[in-house]
Amino acid sequence: MSSETTETFDIVVIGGGPGGSTVSTLTAKQGHRVLLLERDTFPRYQIGESLLPSTVHGIGKLLGVTDKLREADFTKKNGGTFRWGSNPEPWTFSFAVSPKLAGPTSFAYQVERMKFDQILLDNAREHGVEVREACTVVDVLEDGERIGGVRYIDSDGREHSVTADFVVDASGNKSRTHRFVGGERHYSKFFRNLALFGYFEGGKRLPAPNSGNILSAAFEDGWFWYIPLTPDLTSVGAVVHRNAAEKVQGDPERALQNLIDSCPLIKEHLADAKRVTSGPYGELRVRKDYSYCNTRFWKPGMVLIGDAACFVDPVFSSGVHLATYSGMLAARSINSCRAGLVDEDAAFQEFERRYRREYGVFYEFLVSFYAMQANEESYFWEAKKITNCPLSEFEAFVELVGGVASGEAGLTDASALSDQLAGSAQSLADAAGDMSERVGAVHASGVVSRAMSEGARVQAQALLGPDGAEVDPLFPGGLVSSADGLHWVRPVA
Repeated sequence: MSSETTETFDIVVIGGGPGGSTVSTLTAKQGHRVLLLERDTFPRYQIGESLLPSTVHGIGKLLGVTDKLREADFTKKNGGTFRWGSNPEPWTFSFAVSPKLAGPTSFAYQVERMKFDQILLDNAREHGVEVREACTVVDVLEDGERIGGVRYIDSDGREHSVTADFVVDASGNKSRTHRFVGGERHYSKFFRNLALFGYFEGGKRLPAPNSGNILSAAFEDGWFWYIPLTPDLTSVGAVVHRNAAEKVQGDPERALQNLIDSCPLIKEHLADAKRVTSGPYGELRVRKDYSYCNTRFWKPGMVLIGDAACFVDPVFSSGVHLATYSGMLAARSINSCRAGLVDEDAAFQEFERRYRREYGVFYEFLVSFYAMQANEESYFWEAKKITNCPLSEFEAFVELVGGVASGEAGLTDASALSDQLAGSAQSLADAAGDMSERVGAVHASGVVSRAMSEGARVQAQALLGPDGAEVDPLFPGGLVSSADGLHWVRPVA
């Protein structure tokens, strides 16, 4: 083994998924020297295949990948179809219902993450990011109260040190480096599910124009996702509540088939399908979908984005949205500090408040969505109440699940917010037994009582340039985004 080498970069990003690719690209575009360290070798398998319009048309435009995504011929997703709640018949929503999404941005994509993530990582390289795969970060370098770099091991077992002004942890839910920002990871006592999933060929499709929609179907022990990735390939997963965890144990093949048999709609769609048993899609996988939120998202010199910071139940496909959105916010903060526009404390407070608010609105609405005795009109009403949307209940619901409506936090204390979220979930969990008996409604929380359309702001900036710039801060005394969407600036009095 050779002696340890030391290098210096402006920014080190841990993880090459959507969040890591986003923050590295948007900082490299400002001329910063960026090193991205990815543990695996791409293309690699990853779950989280259903995107939201705000990712495709907002973040994608800022990154410069909209043409590449279109050329990849991913399945178009016009909305979603649910067999959920008290209504025995499936119901559908379309992104085009929302005035903020109508027109050319009224769709998203269902993506094979191996291909989608590769597009974003290659795009980072094209913008000057130094990408090193098969490199595992093993330690973070500390200089007093400040993080000053990382130590990693390459594919040949050689150890390297890298010093940098900023370290971004985008290494996902299994992050081992998130602890260096301090604080604690608080797990939700409400969302404690297990997911068993695999892939099928020959599955049925919904009638046009909804054939590309994600289908979410509730059943006694949980719910299924059914994602049409290509005309022939479908991602199928059962999310089972902890009270029924024994049903995903033992032989995974038999367990998944038993769960499919318990959900008539999914069973019908898979009647003529065969499970893929070879290649990257041939394995049946289990994941614990335990939602959590860290009490701290940053400290001087280091910031957490995506699942390294927080994770929420996947029913509304918010994972890639939260990862890329937080990557954009972190890039703004880093770019602003290095340009001397605002101080580090102000920049990353703005990052954290906005990211917590976005996470909070999904969390709070999902608590109400698991009330299985309600019907879709009740869910729409809850979305309107949560987001304070001036439009109809249905439009409010579509904006929320489309990623273009989020709640104003109104709080700056991270621990207090984390406790509030955990407390609201615990009160519902304690009040009910299994999933089919939950009837709790979302309360008027300070986290989400004054919602703002942050996703729409991102899309407007990406599509309109200076005409989409922010004017008013989202929080009293807060910052606004610059016209290019890549910096924070103080609002004009």
